[in-house]
Amino acid sequence: MFIGDTRPGVRRRGSRRRRLEDTGEAMEPGEMERVDLGEVPYEVAQADMAGWVAERKQGRTGDRLFLLTHPPVITHTARTPADQLPEPASPISLVEVDRGGHATYHGPGQLIGYLVLNVRQLGPRGLIRRIEHALIRVLGSLGFEAIRRDTPRGAESLVGVWTPGHRKIASIGMRISGGVTSHGFALNIDPDLDVYTTFTACALPGVRMTSLAQLAAELGRPTPTEAQVRDAVADAVTAELARTRTPF
Repeated sequence: MFIGDTRPGVRRRGSRRRRLEDTGEAMEPGEMERVDLGEVPYEVAQADMAGWVAERKQGRTGDRLFLLTHPPVITHTARTPADQLPEPASPISLVEVDRGGHATYHGPGQLIGYLVLNVRQLGPRGLIRRIEHALIRVLGSLGFEAIRRDTPRGAESLVGVWTPGHRKIASIGMRISGGVTSHGFALNIDPDLDVYTTFTACALPGVRMTSLAQLAAELGRPTPTEAQVRDAVADAVTAELARTRTPF
């Protein structure tokens, strides 16, 4: 299935990726582990993700939120029309993926959040809505107003997080297999926004993408640091998903 709805404990892991059984650590029931990674090539992260999903399905790990960045890459799905993709001469790698949604860009200055969790008690619609609300809370905590948008019947999906003026700042695209999610969301901190002019983002012609840096400049304030955004994202996503979490 492809989908594109008191602070609980958060375990933080550094850039060394180790399995829980190798560390001797035990996850508390219903607890989500935060795993902080640095810049990871997209193909490497996708291969790792397959292992993360397998571990979760086998019950060898609890639910985890992976926070990382990617070198420049444009990803798309099999359903993305060819005329929405960049020209063949584009210097940025183009990769087909198995998540929901259409084409999007990942690169430096963007925070990626991959969620590998059991959603049987939550449901895909509830998961996406909760991620949207969590990211809206993140932006609010950093001093920026944000909204979610309902998708009109028959229109392309408006899933994600937007400014009140309908500029998109965060995209969401996920996959559910065997009750376990993969992929996740991308939040623009200070990426190269010009890249979005080379293809049709999210199958939405004319969509205006923005970033925290652009919004901060318009308000005459400093751009939040990546560390600040990571902490805010981890806190908000964990708290939002904990509202309906039960031990598995």
